[in-house]
Formats: sequence, structure tokens, C-alpha cells
Amino acid sequence: MSTASDEKSRQAPAGERVANWADGRLGIYGAAKGMVRKVFPDHWSFMLGEIALWSFVVIILTGVYLTLFFHPSMNEVVYEGSYVPMQGVRMTEAYASTLDISFDVRGGLLIRQIHHWAALIFVAAMLVHMMRVFFTGAFRKPREINWVFGFLLFVLALFTGLTGYSLPDDLLSGTGVRFAQGAILSTPIVGTYISMFLFGGEFPGHDIVARFYSIHILLLPGIMLGLVVAHLILVFYHKHTQFAGPGKTNNNVIGAPFMPIYMAKAGGFFFLVFGVIAIISAIATINPVWAIGPYRPDQVSTGAQPDWYLGFSEGLIRVMPGWELNVWGHTFVLGVFIPLMIFPMVLVVLAVYPFIESWVTGDKREHHILDRPRNAPTRTGVGVAWLTWYFVMLIGGGNDIWATHFHLSINTITWFVRIAFFVAPVVAFVVTKRICLGLQRRDAEKVLHGRESGIIKRLPHGEFIEVHEPLDQSALHTLTAHEQYKPAEIGPTVDENGVVRKTSPAEKLRVKLSKGYYGEGSQIPKPTAEEYNEITSGHGHH
Repeated sequence: MSTASDEKSRQAPAGERVANWADGRLGIYGAAKGMVRKVFPDHWSFMLGEIALWSFVVIILTGVYLTLFFHPSMNEVVYEGSYVPMQGVRMTEAYASTLDISFDVRGGLLIRQIHHWAALIFVAAMLVHMMRVFFTGAFRKPREINWVFGFLLFVLALFTGLTGYSLPDDLLSGTGVRFAQGAILSTPIVGTYISMFLFGGEFPGHDIVARFYSIHILLLPGIMLGLVVAHLILVFYHKHTQFAGPGKTNNNVIGAPFMPIYMAKAGGFFFLVFGVIAIISAIATINPVWAIGPYRPDQVSTGAQPDWYLGFSEGLIRVMPGWELNVWGHTFVLGVFIPLMIFPMVLVVLAVYPFIESWVTGDKREHHILDRPRNAPTRTGVGVAWLTWYFVMLIGGGNDIWATHFHLSINTITWFVRIAFFVAPVVAFVVTKRICLGLQRRDAEKVLHGRESGIIKRLPHGEFIEVHEPLDQSALHTLTAHEQYKPAEIGPTVDENGVVRKTSPAEKLRVKLSKGYYGEGSQIPKPTAEEYNEITSGHGHH
């Protein structure tokens, strides 16, 4: 006969009962079962996205702490805090609270610096991660939308950084806001209205810090958090990409399961990223607002520079000639307005590039195997050209720093950047493409003749040769797994009935671009099986 105590002993543990209750109402067991079995490949380059993710988490955690002590107000007060050099100086509450966080709040300065360094690393990691995705072709179908999500995250991070370093209301950040206001004013007709609306009156107004604060801690992070979640959901849904190798196809993923192996690695990597950022923040000072002073409209900080991720936009404006155009009583400041238009246009081209490449190549298939950058020389050249243009503009954004540190004429640097703006990307494209083709030729030689062993052998008739070691099947697969596309063709312009078929300008353009991608001189033919068998059978092989 069973007793009540026996029935109680046969009951499931409390945690299991709670899980069963939740599963019966939410159906989470099936979703969790598929998630924990999700396989992720193991490659060092995939950690770049994780660095961006964990840096974003660090930003959120430290940002919550800083909001407890920061006062986003432009009301003026007289500082009476512990930082003696600033005592008795009139400043806004925003700047005073930043000094209090730095000198009076326990751990405040460290948290401030962790927050700032994490923001810089976040943007840098996103840029490098996007370049990894770009150069390996990971943006191809079905991941075009995820590329757009990542691009939007990058752009939002730029504006979040702008609003973030403007909050302390120090002289450096105020100079940056003044620069942004000048760019807004250059917009024809509506520029003055946008400026008055944003600043609540004449610059600097009394509302900009409070408005930036709301945008910085609520609007932009909320949108970014939603994009991060959507980005990760699509990564799970589409399955992870992987590099070519034995047994790897478009229909499988070879790697470790999400639970427990990948999750343990990701958790450990989070603490590693957090620790590195904390160490950098503890030993390297960043944004010392107490050494700069509060913002005053009649002063400009010497050597004022924006953060690196916005330096290229300032470079566009610095090197642009000061052109103006007067039309119907309106002054068009082309020296500022044209760079203001070039900047978003270049970013938009980067955002829609997956759709451009898909249209040019006519490739509508799903791709889960990554390209080696050398096997897509045109795409790789375009990416390197974009990065070259980016860094040229970064030099233009700091032309005064380059001039003072290297004892150069600022006019010389400006003209160098103006010329390099057009020349450097073209040179970078051509050189990169030739390097990729050279690497393709070397791969073909390795496939046919093997790897150089460094062993010199003398043949009976006196000839000296170097012995080559044949590659194993894994290496052969890696070097020959890539596809080689044929360029698109217009085809017959006359059908079987003698009717002339019209060719649209868009189709002609697509064919020309396709030949640029995959035509003669854009890829080296892979060794055929016949060539490999002939070489390895002993004919001409040492």
C-alpha cells in the first residue's frame, strides 16, 4: 500500500515541473531542442561578430550605471566639486555631473572609460566583421536582409557615438556639435529650419544635451537592440556559413553544437572581451573632459578631432573647395553640401551591394559555402578600394594633426587627399586584383605540382631538381572547391523567325559588368582532372 510520502517522493523535481508547465503553455521545448542542437563551425574569423556583440553588451551594462549619475541639463551652475582646477568655474550641469562621475563617484571614471572604449571597439569590430562578410561572399542569398540589418547597425552606431560623446558638453564635444550644425545649415532652404528645430533656437540653445540624451539612451539603443535580435534570429534560421573543406556542402554544417560546447566558448569569450576592455580602460585615458574644459561658443579646442569612425566624413568637408552658389536669393554652400551628399551615397552603395552583385552575376542560388577572397578578385578589389578611400578621407579629417606631427604643409596634405580621393581607390583595386590572380596561379601550381619541400635532388644525368610533395586530399579540396562562373551574354539578337529582339540598356550594362567580374583576366582557370592525372602519373612530375 502506497503512502502520501511515497507519492511525494515519486514527484518530479520542482525545476522539471516548472519546465513542464511552461512547455505546455508556450511550446518552448521544441524550439529549445532545435536551438541546442544547432551546429556552429569553428573558425577564428567568426569571432569578429562576437566581439561586436559582447562589446555592445558591455556598452549597455556600463551605460545603465552612468545614467544613475549623469544630469542631462544645460542649466549653468558653479562647480564646487573635488577637482580643484575647476572649482568656481561656471559650467552646465551636464559637464559638472561628468566631473562628479569622474572624481566623486566610486568607480565612475573606470566605468566612463570602459563605456567609451567599448563603443570604439564595437564600431571597429562591426566594420571588420562586415568586411569579413563582404570579402567571403557571406552576404549572398539568403543573407541579403541580414547584411542590410548589419549595415543599419553600423550606421546607427555612428550616430549613437556622435550623440554619446556630445553629452558631457565639454569643449571638444561642443566643437563637434558645432561642426554637425554647420553641415545641417548647408542643406539648401530647409537647413536653417532643421537647425532651429534640433537645437530649440539659435545654436547652442538649451535643449540639445537633453535631446541627445533621450536619443542616446532610448531611441537608438532600442532600435539597435531590435536589429541585433533580428540579426541573430536570421543567423539561426539560415544556419551558419562555413569555409570549403572535405565533407562540407551547401546542405550541411560541420562544427560544434550550440549547447554546451559553443555556448561555453561564447560565455568565456564574453568575459575575455570584457576583461580586455577593462584593462585598456584602466591603463589608457580616453576623453579626459577635465583637461579640456566646458564648452563655450566663442572657443575651439586645439587639435579637435572626432572619433575615428566619423573622421572620414569630416575629411570630405575639410578637403572640399569652398564653393558657393547664389541662386534666387539663396546661398548654396557646395563646399559642405556636396560632401554631405557623397557620404550617405557611398554608404547606400555599400548597403545594396549584395543586390547589385546578384543582378550582375545572375546568381539566384543559395550559398552557404564561403569564398576565399582570392577567388573573387573583382569583389575583393572593390572592398579594398572602399577601405582605401575610407582611410584617405580619414587622413583628410586629421590634416591639421598630420601637419603638426610630421612638420608638413597643411595645404600639401589637403591637395594630396584631393588627388588620392580619385586615384588611390583605382590603384588599390588594380593592385588587389592582380595579387588575387597571382594567388590563384600559385594555388593552381600547388594542385598540379605539389608543395615545395626544400629538398634538392640530383638526377642521374646531372640535373638538380627540387622535390615537390603532393598535397593531401583535404588541401586539394580547399584549393579546387570554388566555382568558376561564366560571364553573362546577350545571346542572339534575332530569333528563329528573323524578328529582331530589342536589348535594353540595363541588360547591356549587366553583361559588361558581368564580364568585368568573370571575364577573361578576372579569374584563373582551375586545373582540370585530366591535367592533374597527367602530371601525377609521372609525366614531367618530380
